[in-house]
Amino acid sequence: MTSTKTPPTKLVRAVERVRHHLSRINQRAVPPAAAMMELIMGAWIAQLISAAAELGIADELAGGPATGEELSRRLNVDQDALRRMLRALIGIGVFRHRSDGRYELTALAETLRTDSPVSMAGMARWVGSAQHREHWSHVADAIRTGSAVVPALRGKPIFDYLADEPALAGLFNQAMTGLSESSVSAVVAAYDFSRFATIADVGGGHGRLLAAILESAPQARGVLFDLPEVVAGAPVLLRRHGVEHRIRIDPGSFFESVPEGADAYVLKHIIHDWPDDDAVRILQNVRSAARRDARVLLIEFVIPDHDRNFHGKWVDIEMLVVANARERTAAEYGQLLDKAGFRLTRVVDTVGPISILEAVAV
Repeated sequence: MTSTKTPPTKLVRAVERVRHHLSRINQRAVPPAAAMMELIMGAWIAQLISAAAELGIADELAGGPATGEELSRRLNVDQDALRRMLRALIGIGVFRHRSDGRYELTALAETLRTDSPVSMAGMARWVGSAQHREHWSHVADAIRTGSAVVPALRGKPIFDYLADEPALAGLFNQAMTGLSESSVSAVVAAYDFSRFATIADVGGGHGRLLAAILESAPQARGVLFDLPEVVAGAPVLLRRHGVEHRIRIDPGSFFESVPEGADAYVLKHIIHDWPDDDAVRILQNVRSAARRDARVLLIEFVIPDHDRNFHGKWVDIEMLVVANARERTAAEYGQLLDKAGFRLTRVVDTVGPISILEAVAV
C-alpha cells in the first residue's frame, strides 16, 4: 500500500537534477553578491521558521483562517511584529494572506503543526534553539580542529549533555521523531521486508519504523531494542499502530550486546552518530548476535560522488560540530562493515535522501 503512494525513485532523482540546474541558473541571473546574500540570509529564514514553530502559529491556524488581530490575541504576541513576521514567511511560501485579510496555512506551514502526520516543528525548534545556535557558531573551530565543539563548550559529549538538559532533549527527540516519520514510507517502499520472519530494530526508539515495517510484512514479528528509558515510551505508539502483540520490547545498550536470532537487523541513523571505532564496536555486537544468514540493514545518508547539493552533506557537518561523527560514502560504510565481519552486498536507493545498505556475515 505504501509503495503506491511513493513516486518512482528514478523520477525523484531526475527532479533533483533539474532543481539543481534551475538553482544554478537562478544564482547566475543576479550579481554574485546578491546571490551570496540570499544564501547568508538562510540563517534568518531558519530562525524565523523556528520562532513560528515556537509560537505555535501553525497550530493556531489549524482550526481555520484568522485575522492578524485574532492571531495576536490568541498567541499573546505583538500584532505589528506578528504581521511583519508573517509578511516575511509568506514571501517564501510559509503561510498565505487571503484576499479577505485573514491568514491561513499552506502545505509548508502544515508541516509546522505539532500534530501534522510528518511534523517539522520539532526540527525547526531544535535547530533554532539557543544552545544549538551556539554550537554552530563555533563551526569554524570544528573545521580547524576536526573535532566536535560540544565537549569543549559543555564539558561533556552531546548525548551526556542532552541527558542533563531535559527541555533541550525534548526538542531533540521531537526533531528525530519528525525526521523518522518523514522517511518511513520511503524505506518501506524501497525494500522488501516480507521475506524475514523476525526483524530487530536496533536503537529503534519508540518503534515507529518497526511498526511500519511490520505493517508491510504482516507475517513477521519484531524486536524493538533501545535504552530502557527510551523504549519505556514505546507501548503507546505500538498500540496506536496495532502491532504491539507482534513486537517484543528488549531494553539494553548496543555498546554491550543486541538481541540474538533475528533474520534482519535494522539500524536507522545509528552508525552515523559515532566515530569509526565506536561504529565498528556496535556492528561487531550485531555480528555476535546475528545468524550467518541474517541481513544487516543500515539506513543512512550515503554521500554520493556528485557535486550537487545533497541533504546528507549538511547533516555531515552537523555530525562534525556536535558529535565527532560523520556521514559516509558507500565505500566507507563497506570498510566499517568489513571490520565488523560483514560484507556490503548492495545499496538500495529510496525516494528520500536516505539509502538502505544491505550486508551479510562473512
